[in-house]
Order: sequence, then C-alpha cells, then structure tokens
Amino acid sequence: MTPGSTSSGAAGEDGPVTTVPAIAFDQALATRIMTNLAAHERRTIADDDRRRAAVAIVIVESDGHAAFLLCRRAARMNRHAFQWALPGGRIDEGESAIDAARRELHEELGIDLPPESVLGLLDDYPTRSGYVISPVVLWGDSSDLVVAPDEVHAVYRIALGELCRPDSPRFISIPESDRPVVQVPIGEHLIHAPTGAVLVQFRWLALDGDDSPVVDFEQPVFAWK
Repeated sequence: MTPGSTSSGAAGEDGPVTTVPAIAFDQALATRIMTNLAAHERRTIADDDRRRAAVAIVIVESDGHAAFLLCRRAARMNRHAFQWALPGGRIDEGESAIDAARRELHEELGIDLPPESVLGLLDDYPTRSGYVISPVVLWGDSSDLVVAPDEVHAVYRIALGELCRPDSPRFISIPESDRPVVQVPIGEHLIHAPTGAVLVQFRWLALDGDDSPVVDFEQPVFAWK
C-alpha cells in the first residue's frame, strides 16, 4: 500500500491472493451503519484510573467505493512508532468522545467534520497500555486530507471490503495470555488490537448487525507498553 491509496486486493503473509468484496459508498451504506449502531446497547467501561481516548473510523469514498482511513504512526512518536492506528488520541478534560475524535481527526489529517457526520459509537475497548478507547464512526470526505507529519507517517484509504474477507479476522494464541490475539489482514499486513479489535467490531456490528463483544480480544505483547 502507498500513502493515499486504496487497498483492493489481499495477499496473505502465508497464502494466496484473496478477493475483496466491493462495497458502494452510498446513502444505503450510511443508513445501514447508523441503524445497526443505534440498535446496539453500547458497552461502556466506567471511569477508573485508566486514561480515556477516542478514535475515528472515517468512512470515505475512494474510486467509487467505500473505504476507511488507516494511519501509520510517525517515527518520532514516543510510543508505538510506525504502528497501524486509526486517527485519534486522548480525550481532554470536558470533552466527549465524539468531540475528541473530531478534534484529533482535524489535527492529524486536516479533516474537519461537523457533528452531524457522526453515525454512532462502538463499545469501549481497554488497552494493555492503560487506556480505554471509545471508537466513533463518521461519514466523511477525505478530499482535503493534510497529514500532520509529527503524528502521522502516512494515511491510507482502505477498501471497506477488506474487513469482510473470508479469512478475517484471524486469531492466534500466545503464552503470555489465555485470551486470543486478534489479527485483521489488510493487504499484506496484519492489524492487531487495539485497532484490530475496533475494526472487527465495526465489521460485525456496523456492517453485519452482529453485536458480539470484542473486549476479550488480546493485543500482541509489543503493544502492552
């Protein structure tokens, strides 16, 4: 994948090319996502000593099809440099998760979306590094995308169909935990939790209407710090 490109095919790290279904970027998709999220009783994590953060799943058009924005963190980041991530960051005092996701989206990618672009929220996801993440789903426009180089190395428009591949999600076991480590194949890469867990719930809930939880999906050890 190259910055600004859309991933439309998938070569697994140990398998053949996988066909990726095309999903239209249209009002029917927006309505489907919004309806599924509105019908879901969101699972939240009560305030505790963990820090709060919000991420944005931004649905955009790319080559006539639906895509979402996925970032690679900048090399200069103190934590998790070069890791895959959704736009987002810490929720400031007095902010809602929606406000924080919209602010971070603007700061990181230059995209300023109004409150009415919000389609809904997914469940809170607790990370091993001490955060509780609230994912916000937005219907957006990436035509004015401008990357903040101190925070983002590159941004990609990923075909939404990548999340619906027959080999996704994958799960592996690790000796450090009895919980399954989730992997989401995107092109030739594997996206792990927390981003991977958020993307799995987006596919299951927002696209398929399946409200199965993902809170018990484990992160790889390199993401625990």
